[in-house]
Amino acid sequence: MIDQALLAKYNVPVPRYTSYPTVPYWNETIEVGIWKENFISQFHKGNKKDGISLYIHLPFCESLCTYCGCNKKITTNHNVENEYIKAIKKEWDLYVSLMNETPIIRELHLGGGTPTFFSPKHLEELLFYILGKSIVHAEHEFSFEGHPNNTTIEHLQTLYNIGFRRVSFGVQDNDPEVQRIINRIQPFENVKKATEAARRIGYKSVNFDLIYGLPKQTMESIRNTIIQTISLLPDRVAFYSYAHVPWTSKGQRLFDENDLPGAKEKLDLYIAGKTLFLEHGYHDIGMDHFALENDDLYKAQTEGRLHRNFMGYTTQNSAMLIGLGVSAISDTGNAYAQNIKTVHDYYEYINADVLPVQKGYFHTHEDISFRKYILDISCKGKTVFSYQDMSVIKKYVLPKLLDIQDDGLFELSEDTLELTSTGKHFIRNICSAFDLYLVKSTDSSGKKPFSKAI
Repeated sequence: MIDQALLAKYNVPVPRYTSYPTVPYWNETIEVGIWKENFISQFHKGNKKDGISLYIHLPFCESLCTYCGCNKKITTNHNVENEYIKAIKKEWDLYVSLMNETPIIRELHLGGGTPTFFSPKHLEELLFYILGKSIVHAEHEFSFEGHPNNTTIEHLQTLYNIGFRRVSFGVQDNDPEVQRIINRIQPFENVKKATEAARRIGYKSVNFDLIYGLPKQTMESIRNTIIQTISLLPDRVAFYSYAHVPWTSKGQRLFDENDLPGAKEKLDLYIAGKTLFLEHGYHDIGMDHFALENDDLYKAQTEGRLHRNFMGYTTQNSAMLIGLGVSAISDTGNAYAQNIKTVHDYYEYINADVLPVQKGYFHTHEDISFRKYILDISCKGKTVFSYQDMSVIKKYVLPKLLDIQDDGLFELSEDTLELTSTGKHFIRNICSAFDLYLVKSTDSSGKKPFSKAI
């Protein structure tokens, strides 16, 4: 049973740690030339060791889901597909021109927006182009995000034929009133049809994204959503906390904040959902993710192979991630770069034969060490401190850990921290003790640009 007092205590703003340092601490601009030099120096090492991960951001959606904080562009004009596909191809060519060997693709993910906004024909054209200049790793994982309303059998079959074996459906909530408020009308029957079609075709992992804390959600509605979800036995579920940030996601201003559940109600929704998943055979992977024993994510966790990057938890531990498309993020292992965030500006860069990177960060040796501690805790539940880092750990990290040690979240020795079964519910909080940028923050306002842990 989850201790509600601890959940309430640790329900504070903390990062999700898909990167370290986290995005708010990156530089607002980086030099394209320096990024290219870094990419060239790192590519061979990452490609030869594990192959690369590739993320393609497809931003278009036909309608605005008011809860959504993703980078998206709303349009019903499908003529935009062709120009965007051409731009992605050209960006890929710009990266290929910097490579001294053929890229080995280990992981490929289509995100959005709504990737299934694009026709199967256009997706096939894009992927054939990219894979035609690459080697596909024998142990690759290809996945995509699909909207149950517009993911057709043709989408599923086309992508399956290319090598995709995992699909993640954005379900969010099955309650008609909640769907009306968030402008995502999506009958459960559509979710069921899309799920069954994917399984008939041969997808080995069907995943659902759900959100708790949405407007008009109640204990009864969240339980019904999760019971319906469990009836379809998705192999993997991401049960995300709704982050209300109308100052950055303007669509969230379109509903009444009084319809949002209060802090205590939201906590109860989380506990109810998590309890139902655990009671029905799902395992808590950490940071909002649950998986059945047959899913590769659970197997990776039990075998110590779990990894985390900008796409969340993954079974593929690639040292290099290339992000293509507007707002996509790349990671060379010692530097991050995020593409420019508007489609118009993205096209300007691409048409000028310039990589469209804008924001980013180049790591120090200390950053790399502390990123490893955070990754180890979030993926393995354990980390070992390096002797070279002990003075910094004693000065900044240990005081934070000692403040919470009596809550039984971890076992601490001279050079090792290992999560307890209780601590696995509070991974983000424990990782934050190793976040030197957060720990050293001089912001006295108390405002943090992160969502609460719950």
